[in-house]
Amino acid sequence: MGETRNWPQLGVNTSSSTSSLFQSVYYEISIGFLIICCLGSWEAATAAAPGATISDLSLRTYIIQMSPSEKPAVFTTHLSWYESTVYSVRGLRQSQLPAENEEHNEILHTYSTVFSGFAARLSAAEAEAMELRPGVLKAYPEQVRQLHTTYTPKFLGVDGTSVTDLTVEGKYGQDVIIGVLDTGVWPERESFYDQDMEPIPARWKGKCVDEPTFNSSNCNKKLIGAKYFSKGYEAATGPVNTSAEYLSPRDDEGHGTHTASTAGGRLVNDASLLGFAPGAARGMAPKARLAVYKVCWASGCFDSDILAAFDAAVVDGVDVISLSVGGGVVPYFLDPIAIGTFSAMKKGIFISCSAGNSGPGPLTVTNVAPWITTVAASTVDRSFPATVKLGGTGDSFQGTSLYSGPDLGKNLLPLVYAGKSNKAGVSPGSASLCLDGTLDPAKVKGKIVLCDRGTNARVAKGQVVKAAGALGMILTNLPVDGAGLVADSHVLPATAVGAAAGIKIKAYINSTSQPMAIIEFGGTVYGVKPAPVLSSFSSRGPNPETPQILKPDITAPGVNILAAWTGAAGPTGLDGDDRRVDFNIISGTSMSCPHISGIAALLRAARPGWSPAAIKSAIMTSAYLKDNTGNILTDEATGNMSNPFAYGAGHVDPQKALDPGLVYDLGSEDYVRFLCSANYSLGAIKLIDPSVTACPSAPLGSPSDLNYPSVSVLFDQTGTSSAFLGTSFTRTLTNVGPAKSSYSVTWVAPKGVKLSFSASVLEFTQVNEKLSFTVTVSAAPVRLPPGSVQSAFGYMSWSDGVHAVGSPIVVNWQQSFPAAQ
Repeated sequence: MGETRNWPQLGVNTSSSTSSLFQSVYYEISIGFLIICCLGSWEAATAAAPGATISDLSLRTYIIQMSPSEKPAVFTTHLSWYESTVYSVRGLRQSQLPAENEEHNEILHTYSTVFSGFAARLSAAEAEAMELRPGVLKAYPEQVRQLHTTYTPKFLGVDGTSVTDLTVEGKYGQDVIIGVLDTGVWPERESFYDQDMEPIPARWKGKCVDEPTFNSSNCNKKLIGAKYFSKGYEAATGPVNTSAEYLSPRDDEGHGTHTASTAGGRLVNDASLLGFAPGAARGMAPKARLAVYKVCWASGCFDSDILAAFDAAVVDGVDVISLSVGGGVVPYFLDPIAIGTFSAMKKGIFISCSAGNSGPGPLTVTNVAPWITTVAASTVDRSFPATVKLGGTGDSFQGTSLYSGPDLGKNLLPLVYAGKSNKAGVSPGSASLCLDGTLDPAKVKGKIVLCDRGTNARVAKGQVVKAAGALGMILTNLPVDGAGLVADSHVLPATAVGAAAGIKIKAYINSTSQPMAIIEFGGTVYGVKPAPVLSSFSSRGPNPETPQILKPDITAPGVNILAAWTGAAGPTGLDGDDRRVDFNIISGTSMSCPHISGIAALLRAARPGWSPAAIKSAIMTSAYLKDNTGNILTDEATGNMSNPFAYGAGHVDPQKALDPGLVYDLGSEDYVRFLCSANYSLGAIKLIDPSVTACPSAPLGSPSDLNYPSVSVLFDQTGTSSAFLGTSFTRTLTNVGPAKSSYSVTWVAPKGVKLSFSASVLEFTQVNEKLSFTVTVSAAPVRLPPGSVQSAFGYMSWSDGVHAVGSPIVVNWQQSFPAAQ
């Protein structure tokens, strides 16, 4: 943990118990198991003490937040003020830093819209000195984010076949502008063609840059903006290697092309990945305009570049921002993404972000600010089976694969385990993962190799196996991975199987002197049951920063998604993969996030008067909880019933989101009340919203009172001997349906909890009328070991017989560690 001496003045009130949920060593949910977890550390912005040594003078990028009103009159521009401020703290470096480490006093980025300030390279000592300069509010150390890596319109029920379809009523997203912050775009793909599109909206202020590898003429009435932001990346890693990456908005990786086309790609007939998932492909909002901001590079996505892209996107005039990247969770006032998105939200922009791919463990969700829509990932009812059949036992195990070359034939082939096929001097553990250079060709040539899933990329294992002379590969999950599978476009005949299957296959190999197997490929299969299923990789709640705000918010398709791809890389992304495809199938919350971005664009077009919070509420309260077998959504990691820590409010139902009946609306002042109730100091809140001068005179009773479409309450049992625990929360619903509407409430209380409502019926008489209700929550204490939390899940729904406005209810019992004596 970094220096924390400023927390009581600038951060969260340290006497508060609301943040101690994620300081716990243990986490327990109500079904009765205990999972050991611990916090990741994060570095405070004040990094070095006075008297720093030469070793403290290494440079890194800092994002400096300034107070614009404090600019001295002697400076004619903010830039000249920023440059002078940087120069004023350089004395230590100029006098002590070795000459070979000198760097130019360059301002990397300036920010003026979602944030006021600049980014520059500083030492830790200089950053601390910077915070003492007049007009400087905070110095944020650069964080590196990572990417969270279409049949789906039909699966989601918005394929444009009905005049009441959201796609039709939303005019296919026409004239709504989606800003995609990612790895760029491959503009030549048909998904970005502009036939029959209207002229670009006059309000658009953006542009497409001219670079040797990307010309402004690559843009059109569909792809209306393309910019790139690399200064933060280059400051940290050195100049962009233009032999490996495009120093332009052009996408050399594929991720950005995929997410942009998922959100707003045009209809393309005869799309597929090498014959898999054949048919017409399109994004959620096929006539929405796309503006691409390249912020991600070979070494990741740097906060200073992301913040610059937010700044540009807001000035350019986007309506929706889609960001499929993330990292660790820190308090909101220390998170440039949370700060940038708050300003964007104030300007009426809807923001969706990926939840992360670190599941299925608890407390793994990222992008948790309540003004962000945080998206989990789930499956569709389509699969790509590839079955392992064993000789001797005759057992078979269904896996998944997108391999498209010559198959292995019908005859059984020798089968070996990679952990017993290691080269001399290589550990069996390294070989079991099929790491580069670990396999002995004499042991694997002409055979099928069983590899363990692990640290290196799944497709890279196949490349290693192929290079060693093997004919095929079976990739098995380890017990920690569970049953969750992702299809890959392997470079040799290969399939992935679950952990249980892998254990049985290994037992078979150990039971006979001549194990044999074959892999049979099944192409594309539709109508899979159950579906949707929560993916095992999708990050889970509770919210590590504010447990009273349930995260993620919603789940959407994120497994094996077909969308456009770059022309610079093969479907595996491996250096040796020379295949080139127009479309690729990949998985991640990166894929689910742009589904919500595109749906939000359709809702913005169909309901132009709705706020970002109203759109979010419509998406969340109309979500469904049951799969195509009629059961509650299943968790792929366990095979058991999932819960709101995995799926939030449920699975998105775009058609119902068009007509939700009621919404839970919010504005920036409500979020300020929330921050005050969460014991953020005024200084911390001003870093998020500089316009705030004081907490409102009527703050929220607790963070649970934020008018959020889901509910999470916290009972802190520490230090109490009461036989009764009680709290309450209040919500306000806005009528966006028929003027005269009568809604009745039904609910399912969490186990061990009693709920009582101040009103059982809400009678609306006009559109946009607001009515409130209060729910009292009571429960008996739960016996817990110190440092643990137990959670239970319920549900409430307001219905007029046509609309069902649903919300999950989560109740948490917390037993903190005893206070230090």
